Amino acid sequence: MATFVPAAIEMNVVLFQNSQRRAALATPPEPPRRDIAGVPVAALTRQEALALVDHAFDGGNHLHLAYCNANLVNIAARDAGLRERLARFLILPDGIGVDIASHLLYGAAFPANLNGTDFTPAILAARKQPLSVMLLGGRPGVAESAAARLRADYPQHRFAVLSHGYFSSQDEPALLTRLAHERPDLLLVAFGNPRQEKWIADRIDARHCAVAAGIGALFDFLAGEVARAPDTFRTLRLEWVYRLWLEPRRLWRRYVVGNPAFLMRVLRQKLVQRRA
Repeated sequence: MATFVPAAIEMNVVLFQNSQRRAALATPPEPPRRDIAGVPVAALTRQEALALVDHAFDGGNHLHLAYCNANLVNIAARDAGLRERLARFLILPDGIGVDIASHLLYGAAFPANLNGTDFTPAILAARKQPLSVMLLGGRPGVAESAAARLRADYPQHRFAVLSHGYFSSQDEPALLTRLAHERPDLLLVAFGNPRQEKWIADRIDARHCAVAAGIGALFDFLAGEVARAPDTFRTLRLEWVYRLWLEPRRLWRRYVVGNPAFLMRVLRQKLVQRRA
């Protein structure tokens, strides 16, 4: 079924409250976006993406950040509410699947592979001014281990854990109150797709942080709970094959079933484009 996404989709532009606003900054231009089966993915170089994040850190627009791979496209295809929420995010391309889709639909790959596992450290490495970073999600103890690793790797920044990802609905108001009180520059949310994107969209605004990013399994990688693929797999853009080999029972549906389903969605979109 063909999906329609408006040609111009606005980013989340919730402004800081007056008490939190710094000197006015020139608003950067809207990034070009490519519709990948209903998900508007920004076509940016790494430096252009870093500049948008820096703009939010420096007192510009509050930013919701997501990373789009084939799995997120498949989930969004079945969830109109998720698609509506994602329209208010800056969505960056993650993985070879969306690059294949971009080749088929637009004749070129995305300018850069900006997956959250690599781009989040790039944000921290590029930023010389101290950032306050808060971690939320993962199994109990995992965020603490991830924060310890981040402190060692990026000593110029401050890292704190808000909670693991198994908090109750009764706990949530207190977590949001603390978040608004401390208001970190960067909030990293590791609930997995699509819970993290929905939670950010529904709960987080400029009162809580400058940038909120859904980062999936990053805490598990940082804490050593899950091994990252060897460099050869990552260079060939086949990290998903390694993850499937490590966790076949959990991931077989996402990749063995999901990847062909994703390609079928992209081919249907291509057919609609040709007929238009």
